[in-house]
Amino acid sequence: MSRARLLPAFVEIELAANHIHEAQATAHELSEIAADLNAPFLNARSAYASGAVHLAEGDARAALEALRRAWRGWQELEAPYEAARARALIGLACRKLGDEDTAAMELDAARRALQKLGAAPDLAVVEELSKLAKPEATGGLTTREIEVLRLVATGKTNRAIADELVISEKTVARHVSNIFTKLGLSSRSAATAHAYEHGLV
Repeated sequence: MSRARLLPAFVEIELAANHIHEAQATAHELSEIAADLNAPFLNARSAYASGAVHLAEGDARAALEALRRAWRGWQELEAPYEAARARALIGLACRKLGDEDTAAMELDAARRALQKLGAAPDLAVVEELSKLAKPEATGGLTTREIEVLRLVATGKTNRAIADELVISEKTVARHVSNIFTKLGLSSRSAATAHAYEHGLV
């Protein structure tokens, strides 16, 4: 157990030093300990370490699977800081898989959580990764969310927006939900008014 406490940090140090083979071996050892003890906290740490190693190796699909397991684990343990860090890496994995929409949403969610926690060093890293500026008059919306908001303001349905942006209707619904949350709105008409008031249309 005492070794398991140190291994996650060792994985991060090795990855920072670009010693991927050593990080992989350490993550594997942590995974074995986690499997033996079957403790939720260790399982989440092990999944995060494995995901980070897979990402460094260039296996974004395996990384995404491990990191989503880690995020779910941290959510269940009510550990917002660790969950936010997992979401940041999920965003990077999505970006490597060419899913820019999901990457932007995950990085933005991580940014907001870290901002709320006051985790300035991690927040700076995520802002650099997501290429996001500080929240402005647009309420901290991502570029894609601004696109969706503009289309909502023209009266388009989620289906029509999905067709225009060549994304799924489910993704549009997530964007609309994020827009409402960030701007404190509850209806499409309020979102339309906001878009006109801030010169987005």
